[in-house]
Amino acid sequence: MARIRQGVLNARATPTVRHITPVVGQVDAQNGFGFVAAQKGMAAAVEMARVYGIGMVSVKHSNHFGMSAWLVQQAVDGGMMSLVFTNSSPALPVWGGREKLMGVSPIACGAPAGQECPFILDMAPSVAARGKIYKAARRGEKIPGDWALDGEGAPTEDPHRALEGVMLPMGGPKGSALAVMMDVFSGVLSGSAFAGHVTGPYDPSKEADVGHFLVAIKPDLFMGLEEFKERMDYLYRRVVGSEKMAGVDRIYYPGEIEQITREERLRTGIPFVQAEIDALNLEADRVGVEHLL
Repeated sequence: MARIRQGVLNARATPTVRHITPVVGQVDAQNGFGFVAAQKGMAAAVEMARVYGIGMVSVKHSNHFGMSAWLVQQAVDGGMMSLVFTNSSPALPVWGGREKLMGVSPIACGAPAGQECPFILDMAPSVAARGKIYKAARRGEKIPGDWALDGEGAPTEDPHRALEGVMLPMGGPKGSALAVMMDVFSGVLSGSAFAGHVTGPYDPSKEADVGHFLVAIKPDLFMGLEEFKERMDYLYRRVVGSEKMAGVDRIYYPGEIEQITREERLRTGIPFVQAEIDALNLEADRVGVEHLL
């Protein structure tokens, strides 16, 4: 909201789609909401894939679109496999470095299934997603000590100190390399900001200029759709039915915990702490609408 009030995010922007080839398009987000541009981009990719088997869309001049899994779900709902990449503001050092340079940009992909849970992967190249640190800071909670370093380069459980420092990459150089890959496909390719020049979603000083990269793939290109779904169902059963290590009660498929949580939230609602309610009510006062609670 601060970015909208400062005029560095255009809440009235209408993203435009330009077709480069029959299977490639680009969305210019016009510095509008990232989720609006990304939804439009994935819709275009799905339509191209429906006709030609694959659709690829690059999105430029965008903003943060939240988690990537909802775009994967959009493709799954359209009967498509997908890849979803984005870049983001600096939060992660390259391996061997100490300064913030790469974003903790999630890599996401998915595929529909038959009777079982679809495959939905959405993971950051860091040990934990940066959004979890912001959430802990809002709620006054501690974070695990292996998530981030403070501004002095020391491990910290304080989310506020963590936000002053850097996130830690998962798997050392592997997580760092994945973050660079997100910048190549999302920033360099699209013509958006890259190499540490993306502005963060909580920084109202200038436009974010985020880039995204979206691919939709028709799952019946090499076999019948029912056979593909049966194979996905078999994979699911093999994964969740594999022998469990000591102390593990249940093995979950990628995206399954989130699906369970979604169903629970639909039944019981979304829990908020008082600090989050207060922040939402403050925004309500600023725009003259009723309080949340």
